[in-house]
Amino acid sequence: MTEPNSPSAHAPGGYVLTLSCADQPGIVHAVSGSLLEAGCNITDSQQYGNPDTGTFFMRVAVETTTSFSRVREHLDGVAEQFSLNWQLHRAGSPVRTLILASKAAHCINDLLFLQRSGTLPIEIPAIVSNHRDLQPLAEFYGIPFYYIPVTPDTKAEAEAALLELVAEHEVELVVLARYMQVLSDGLCRHLEGRAINIHHSFLPSFKGAKPYHQAHARGVKIIGATAHYVTATLDEGPIIEQEVIRVSHGHSAEKFVSVGRAVEARTLAQAVQWHAEHRVLLDGTRTVVFD
Repeated sequence: MTEPNSPSAHAPGGYVLTLSCADQPGIVHAVSGSLLEAGCNITDSQQYGNPDTGTFFMRVAVETTTSFSRVREHLDGVAEQFSLNWQLHRAGSPVRTLILASKAAHCINDLLFLQRSGTLPIEIPAIVSNHRDLQPLAEFYGIPFYYIPVTPDTKAEAEAALLELVAEHEVELVVLARYMQVLSDGLCRHLEGRAINIHHSFLPSFKGAKPYHQAHARGVKIIGATAHYVTATLDEGPIIEQEVIRVSHGHSAEKFVSVGRAVEARTLAQAVQWHAEHRVLLDGTRTVVFD
């Protein structure tokens, strides 16, 4: 059960309820009834039952003059009855998001612009990088920048420093915006379900340096990107969003890079937005994404 993430969370307003449980009759009726008893008006409700695992997923948005604590009390009974794994969030409350980046600016620049313009419901208390290249960008947006270099000998200390910042800034989400470091298994487990990464779609075919140039040399016709939750298995976490775009033999390697960067930025921003709007529920190695 998640507590609200702002000091005013007991004030009335809108809430988003997300839940999962073993699929069985009566869940929607019971949840809707509890929300009605709490004085909530349901403005959006989406459900999905996975026939392979027998798991039921639901996202409900409500408007109400009832406080967070009272709505929670009304849901406690149905949560116990159906053994719900559930969370209640204040609608529109910005998710505190720490951004990790290295040298490439395309993904982080999109996130910062969208957040500043009010499109992306996140709050960014810190940017962390293993290089100083992006410090001027952080300063332009007025966001604290932390330089934490990483070497094989200092990796453990660097990750410990990162976790200190996560705790200090009460971070709810970590976004790897082209952060070119592999996180340790322990850190991945610590951030499970609350860290999002982006990578090009060529994996595992084109690994290492200059993947777009490798793809160009092979005559690839589709460029894409995948945004996923971070897990200990490199680049194989539950997928949140993917996008592809066609390229042709007439495009240069530099054009491949340009197109690829644009796709990466859009895909990551979309994944972050869905997560921040509490539209993504984990389903084992997959995700359920409610539109």
